[in-house]
Amino acid sequence: MRKIIVLLVALLPLTVMSQRWHITGFGGISNYQGDFQEKRLTTNQSHGAFGLGVQYDVNGHVSIRSGIVYGRISGDDKLNKQEDLRLRNLSFNSRLLEGNLMAEFRLFDLDEKRFTPYVFAGLGVFGFDPYTYDSLGQKHYLQPLSTEGQGLSAYPDLKPYKRVQLTLPFGGGLRFRVNEQVTLGYEIGLRKTFTDYLDDLSKRYVDQAVLLAERGPKAVELAYRSGELKDGNPVYPVEGTVRGGEDVKDWYYFQGITIGFRLGTGGGGGSSLFNRSKGGKQLDCPRNVY
Repeated sequence: MRKIIVLLVALLPLTVMSQRWHITGFGGISNYQGDFQEKRLTTNQSHGAFGLGVQYDVNGHVSIRSGIVYGRISGDDKLNKQEDLRLRNLSFNSRLLEGNLMAEFRLFDLDEKRFTPYVFAGLGVFGFDPYTYDSLGQKHYLQPLSTEGQGLSAYPDLKPYKRVQLTLPFGGGLRFRVNEQVTLGYEIGLRKTFTDYLDDLSKRYVDQAVLLAERGPKAVELAYRSGELKDGNPVYPVEGTVRGGEDVKDWYYFQGITIGFRLGTGGGGGSSLFNRSKGGKQLDCPRNVY
């Protein structure tokens, strides 16, 4: 019996600690703001997104969370209402994969309230790789084509953009506790990036002959596509003609449903809302976790 008691005492901290951990899931949509999409938050041209993560509760109001989120973004000038942008006739798609580490603050303790608004912010790393389809439906990744002169010998100041970069995620949402172990919520998370090339579109057209000589005819074809349209202009723009808007960096974001599963059983203290709601006499224990 003494050995059993010693073992239980030894395992008690691990049991208590497990109640601070959650497995989290996300399902919703992803989108971006850039040269093809000017609105910060919209469902236009959005795509499905999902994520998995873990969360550690420092206390009832503050948590540290980390996760991986996958989504896709896209843009197409054919959907632009501005005539000059529609005639530009460019398009792109890109998959996004993000890993993040963030802090979360909840207004209410979910062991005492059934719902709470919350905010979060942190640091992330994401990968992207824009691609498009030519007039024959063949897929081409755009970064190696140097569509705006990145990496060409004639433009030494234009370096190829990196396809893995830092991001600053932040946002907020509402969370509802279904029971002692399960939570549901809705979350909107914005991502500030430090690149203007999520869509492979930023600055100006480069010299057609230089692009042709160093990257080939496919790079020229996909850098300027107005000639593919019936009412388009087949003449390649002169060097220096504006191609995109370089003053503002691109953003991307996720929004959707979240779900959390608390590891272990019971709340952080014996006086939680759910313990009280079960009826019967309960001993109020110190709230030393969650």
